Amino acid sequence: MSKLKIAAVPDDKPVKITAELPASVHRDLLAYADLLSAQSGQMVDPAKLISPMLFKFMATDRGFLKSRRQTRRLVENG
Repeated sequence: MSKLKIAAVPDDKPVKITAELPASVHRDLLAYADLLSAQSGQMVDPAKLISPMLFKFMATDRGFLKSRRQTRRLVENG
């Protein structure tokens, strides 16, 4: 089986938001949850995957990270 980028769903205090997903993204999210459930042996709620997926995406977006570093420097240096 392929190694998935999302290995576990962290248990953190959530902040509720409402979002609309295209049907194709929703189907892929359901398929990802099924695959992760099969690998882990535990049922995975597809909605709980959205947060770690977004986190992983932002953590690997070089443009976003560069912008965050620049903003932090500006704030720190007044």
